[in-house]
Amino acid sequence: MGTATAGHDSTATAWRNWAGNVTATPARVVTPASVGELQEAVRRAAEDGLKVKAVGTGHSFTAAAATDGVLVRPQALAGIREIDRTAGTVTVGAGTALKDLNVALAREGLSLTNMGDIMEQTVSGATSTGTHGTGRDSASIAAQIRGLELVTADGRLLHCSEKGDDEERAVFAAARIGIGALGIVTAITFAVEPVFFLTAREEPMGFDRVTAEFEQHFAENEHFEFYWFPHTGNCNTKRNNRSQGPAAPPGAVSAWVEDELLSNGVFQAVNSLGRAVPATIPSIARIASRALSARTYTDIPYKVFTSPRRVRFVEMEYALPRERVVEALRELRSMVDRSGLRISFPVEVRTAPADDIALSTASGRETAYIAVHMYKGTPYQAYFTAAERIFTAHGGRPHWGKVHTRDAEYLAGVYPRFGEFTALRDRLDPDRLFGNDYLRRVLGG
Repeated sequence: MGTATAGHDSTATAWRNWAGNVTATPARVVTPASVGELQEAVRRAAEDGLKVKAVGTGHSFTAAAATDGVLVRPQALAGIREIDRTAGTVTVGAGTALKDLNVALAREGLSLTNMGDIMEQTVSGATSTGTHGTGRDSASIAAQIRGLELVTADGRLLHCSEKGDDEERAVFAAARIGIGALGIVTAITFAVEPVFFLTAREEPMGFDRVTAEFEQHFAENEHFEFYWFPHTGNCNTKRNNRSQGPAAPPGAVSAWVEDELLSNGVFQAVNSLGRAVPATIPSIARIASRALSARTYTDIPYKVFTSPRRVRFVEMEYALPRERVVEALRELRSMVDRSGLRISFPVEVRTAPADDIALSTASGRETAYIAVHMYKGTPYQAYFTAAERIFTAHGGRPHWGKVHTRDAEYLAGVYPRFGEFTALRDRLDPDRLFGNDYLRRVLGG
């Protein structure tokens, strides 16, 4: 991307997402230094007949942010605007990176209640695509939003919350997960709480046991997730629960196993070998999954929920009714065992409570997620196609920021409030100033 000076257009070159599977060449790139400059950029794009899309750090695997029109980089619209300790909220600029927000909140003795497993994304990118962690009672990052402001297609700055007038409440109900279809988010107000400690307990467990006891583990833990290693009967479970502290981070060897062997440096080398010689993958999977040992550690939330992810991959994730997830996972295992596929990445299973956001993957139903990954540069279509067939048979909803092939017709059938969202889009952006090919496919029109 050409260098963009705050408040000015830049010469555009090809934009590429983090995984490298999506590229676009915008007509121009804008990095507004203020909301007013963003409004002007939107008005000017409309006058020039160009589409407008905002892009964060490119961690989506879909083309949700791709455009050949005006690409907006909101990174200058960053930082904490206001902390309201009485209301328990923080208002931040849309371009704020989650990692910067987490560190700043911790310095103030505050924290989000729940978060995903990485924190590289901007707050607007993460929430607009429905980024989530795992939780029995606490939901996605977007579900923690208490207010937001966005620039609409006519250049207005719209403030919305659940306490506003009818239009503001309608926009709030939808725009918390808006996939960039309703406008460009400029600021978000999150609910926060006094910082607390989480104790993480990680424990290897057999596939048959963890699936048989899934509901029990879910019920007994505030945050439960597990990873299954394809080609093996081995899983790693993680239970995060609040505790009194004090902080007791993982030891050096334990941290190396998690952060390097399973996530980064060594994992990179292992995946490179697997890509070059796929026949080695089942043996590698057995060795890697057996390298795990139980460990317990305690720290503040973002240091427990998140971890670095340097190995690049492509991902598909589907949200299923929670009561269907074990059956779907068993079908996935059978499919992999029968197929001759060679899968070097673990399969991740997480949960979320039902929420009230129109296009949330957990909208109106108790949810569990299954995420499948393939190492960057490895053909993924056969695996993802077979997995998607299983997920859709169980009424699955694809993550908006991850690879999938669903269209508006399918999505209207699995989202009860789909029509509510598209009707609002028709009102706010009738000319599809914020449209692109991805939105045309998933929302229609």
